[in-house]
Amino acid sequence: MLFLALAVLISAPPMDESAALSKGLEHFYNLEYDEAIREFREQAVRRPEEPEGHNHLAMAILYREMHRSGALETELVSGGNPFLRRPKMNPSPEDEREFFSAIQRSMAISQAMIDKNSKDTRALYTLGVAHGLRANYNFLVRKAYMDSLRDATAARKLHNRVTELEPGDYDARLVQGVHDYVVGSLPWHVRMVGFLAGFYGDKERGIRTLEEVARKGRRNDVDAEVLLCAIYRRERSASKAVPLLEDLIQRFPRNHLFRLELAQMHSDLGNKAAALGVLQEMERLKTAGAAGYAQLPLEKLLFARGVIQFWYNDLEQAIANLGRVTAHAADLDLNTGSYAWLRLGQAYDLTGRRPLALHAYREAQRLAPGSDAAKLAAQYLRTPYQRRPAAS
Repeated sequence: MLFLALAVLISAPPMDESAALSKGLEHFYNLEYDEAIREFREQAVRRPEEPEGHNHLAMAILYREMHRSGALETELVSGGNPFLRRPKMNPSPEDEREFFSAIQRSMAISQAMIDKNSKDTRALYTLGVAHGLRANYNFLVRKAYMDSLRDATAARKLHNRVTELEPGDYDARLVQGVHDYVVGSLPWHVRMVGFLAGFYGDKERGIRTLEEVARKGRRNDVDAEVLLCAIYRRERSASKAVPLLEDLIQRFPRNHLFRLELAQMHSDLGNKAAALGVLQEMERLKTAGAAGYAQLPLEKLLFARGVIQFWYNDLEQAIANLGRVTAHAADLDLNTGSYAWLRLGQAYDLTGRRPLALHAYREAQRLAPGSDAAKLAAQYLRTPYQRRPAAS
C-alpha cells in the first residue's frame, strides 16, 4: 500500500486493544478489505459512541477502492511524477455514502467530547484522523485539492495539539510528517496557493518525523514504515526501504504488495537477480495456493517482471511478458493494463518495430483515456520513444 501513500495524507486510526478490532486491522494490513470492513462494521455497531470504529470503517472502504483501482502501487507512476497526476477513482454510490456517514459520525462524536473537555487528546486525535481520511477522499476521488489541503491542515493542527498536551505521543506525529512531506512536494503553483491560505510543507522535516514515528510509535509504526518505503523510493533512497519492507513482509505475509515493492526496490538498486528472485518466490506462493497469493492474477507478476526486464534492456523478454499481460488487460485494473500497453509500445520502439509500437500506444489510450499512461502514449505516437536517463 505504498503507492498511494505518496499521493495523499494518510492518517491511520489508533490501534485498539479489543480482539475484534485487532482482527480487523490484521485483515486490513493483509489487503483483505472485505473482511476488514465486516469487522469494523461490527465494531461500530457494538461501540457506536466511540469514534475509532467509524474511522476504521471509513479507512477500509477508501483503501479497498484504492486497491481495486491500482492506486496502491508505486510502479504505476515514476518517482518524479507530481502528486496531482493520480488516476481518479470511482467508488460506488453505496461506498461513498457509507464512507461519509462513518466520517460524519466520527467527527460528531469527537467534537462532542472536545466540547466537554478541550484537552481530550483521544478526541483531538480521532477528529484529526477523520479530517485526514476526508482529505484522502477529496484528493483521490473528488480531485478537490484545496478542500483536501484544508482537511489535511485541520488534521495537522489537531494532532499538533495532541503532541503539545502529550509530548511523548509519537503516533500523533504521523500526520505532521505526512503533511510536511506531501505539501512540500506539491507543484509550485499549488504550493503558492497553499502558502497564501496558511499551508506549509518541508519534505526533509517530514521524512525525519516519519522516521521517528517508525522507531518510537506504538500504534502508527506500521503506517510510518509503509509511508517511508514509498517516500524512499520516490527520493531515490531505495536501500533504506529494503529492511522496512522485509519487516513488513514478515509481519503481514499475505500482503503481496509488499513483495512487489521489494522487487522494485531491488531493481532500483541495480540488483536484477534479487528483484526477479522476489517475483519467482511470489509465483511459487501463488502456485502453492498460499493465502494472499492464490487469487493474485498471474498477469500482475508478469507485468512486474516485464517492467524490470524493460528497464534492464532485456527487451525481448520484456515484450514476451508484457504481451501476455496486454492479452488480458481488460481483466486488470486500468493502471496495470494501460501501463502494460505503454511499456510494450516503448519496448517495440526500442527494438525498431514502430508499427507495433503505434498499436500499443493507441491501446493504452483506448483502455484508459485521460490517464497518465495515455498522455505519455500520445507523446510517443508523435515521436518514437528513446531511452533517456530517468525516462518515463
